[in-house]
Amino acid sequence: MKYYFAPMEGITTHVFRAVHSRRFPGVDRYYTPFFSPTSDHLFTPRELRELTPETPCAALVVPQILSRCAADIVWAAEGLQDMGYTVFNLNLGCPSATVTAKGKGAGLLQKPDALDTLLADVFAASPIAVSLKSRIGYLAPEEFPRLLSIYRQYDAQELILHPRTRKEMYSGAVHMDAFALAAAGSPFPVVYNGDLFTAEDIRAFEAAHPETEAVMLGRGAAADPALFRRLRGGAAASREELRQFHEELYEAYRAELGGVNAMRKMKELWHYLSSLFIGGDELAKKIARTKDVYKFNRNPKAAATESHGSFFQKI
Repeated sequence: MKYYFAPMEGITTHVFRAVHSRRFPGVDRYYTPFFSPTSDHLFTPRELRELTPETPCAALVVPQILSRCAADIVWAAEGLQDMGYTVFNLNLGCPSATVTAKGKGAGLLQKPDALDTLLADVFAASPIAVSLKSRIGYLAPEEFPRLLSIYRQYDAQELILHPRTRKEMYSGAVHMDAFALAAAGSPFPVVYNGDLFTAEDIRAFEAAHPETEAVMLGRGAAADPALFRRLRGGAAASREELRQFHEELYEAYRAELGGVNAMRKMKELWHYLSSLFIGGDELAKKIARTKDVYKFNRNPKAAATESHGSFFQKI
């Protein structure tokens, strides 16, 4: 089984990927948070920082593109090829209202004919391989057979499937029947994504679906930096490992963004990391309320050094 780290806005940045891959190896692929090429056909400085393959895990990185314009997607693919990438991921699944209102992400699923035309143009002209990340429909699961028939016309490197509709967002049960439909006789690998948070969840999925080649993990991986290592038979993160990971990541963000912005980045991560700690909810609230960098420095250090009985509450 291969393990992918999902694209998470504000979390899986190039800084995070570099530090995480050094401290907790075991990820087969990191997917970048999406970027949206425009008709100007210029990469922004921020995009270049995220995409320029300079980190130790660069060979494991797949950029994700969010767009509804084939010409812009192909231009971005050409630029990625120049940077040394051999594949990109096309986002057809983001359920955010600000994204779908523009007809991007899961918004593309509302118009299957237009989606088909977009994919035909992209696959005909892209100089590098294309992988797809999709939901099973916009409003209802009954939309999925039509979408799947479109996807199967193209030589995708893979289909990463979150088996919920855009309307369902991240709530309710996943539609495993839709995943089974996609996996059965698929011309390309179908990667599962959705509601796998712990090592126990993932091992149960693997036992039930041994034919699945890969799973994509997001929120669970952000909450447990050692999750990928544990899935390969390694140990859970120790208190000291987590402290070192946190300090290295924070210092890397400080060097690039300055103290205040580094604190903001770490707050986003602590939304997930706090689940590791006894009393983590209260810790997360303290960190979220902190506006002073000195006080922020105090809260994570307290979490890593004070006695809380059992360090982890979920591992």
